[in-house]
Amino acid sequence: MDTPSFLETYRVKHQHPINRALHTVGIPMIVVSLGVVFWDWRWGLGLFVLGWVLQFAGHVFEGNTPAFFSNPIHLVVGPVWWVKKLFSRNPR
Repeated sequence: MDTPSFLETYRVKHQHPINRALHTVGIPMIVVSLGVVFWDWRWGLGLFVLGWVLQFAGHVFEGNTPAFFSNPIHLVVGPVWWVKKLFSRNPR
């Protein structure tokens, strides 16, 4: 039996349209916050916290826990999913 890829596992845990929409906004907020914090820590912290609030709110709609709870590599898979969604005609 084949083990599903990280992106496939991530896709399966992110099916609800509201969860997907909140992740589409929250992921870039978190990523951008990591650089913004060096120029203005308040904005950086605000973006970081709000991004994570959106992520967790999405999982309330999804009815499951974030993928990184089972494997921290999903902290990187999320941004990869976002970039793939941004540049793909079929973002699923």
